[in-house]
Amino acid sequence: MCNEYAQERSLDELLREFGQLELPLTWDGGAPNMEPRASIRPTDPSYIVTGRDGGAVISQMRWGFPGPRGPIINFRSDGRGFPKGRCLVPIDAFFEFTGAKAPKSKWRFTASDGAVLGVAGLIRDDRFTLLTGPPGPDIAPYHDRQIVILPREHWAAWLDTGRPSPPLAPAPAGALKVVRIR
Repeated sequence: MCNEYAQERSLDELLREFGQLELPLTWDGGAPNMEPRASIRPTDPSYIVTGRDGGAVISQMRWGFPGPRGPIINFRSDGRGFPKGRCLVPIDAFFEFTGAKAPKSKWRFTASDGAVLGVAGLIRDDRFTLLTGPPGPDIAPYHDRQIVILPREHWAAWLDTGRPSPPLAPAPAGALKVVRIR
């Protein structure tokens, strides 16, 4: 399951992405220093987006809810509604690993069109987790689950907890490009 991803876009690039959706992206305090990060792992701080007053607010939180056996980094979305605590995690790539023993093969997944991926997440206190669901056709050969990637047209609805949660479904065939890293 997804236990590593990349956030490589600058704040300016994210401002353009959200501006195209007419979803203003703001932040509290000074502008965040979003240095490109090729690898974000559980418990690392990461940028997430929440909804506020019809817009979107970017902030930084740690990945993984505290759990009895370590951080809860992925949360099953199957058949659940999420009336509160929704966030969007803008990522550029995520990784899956295959093979029975180390070193496992590492696969990098990106949007086929090069766009940012908006992953559905949940926040609790000062932490977040990524939602998962059944795999789409691009992921199924590599894993039996996948992170929930929201279509761009659902980002605003996902962030607005005053509205019903948009449908959570696997990414359609061809939505993701995969490259073997090792």
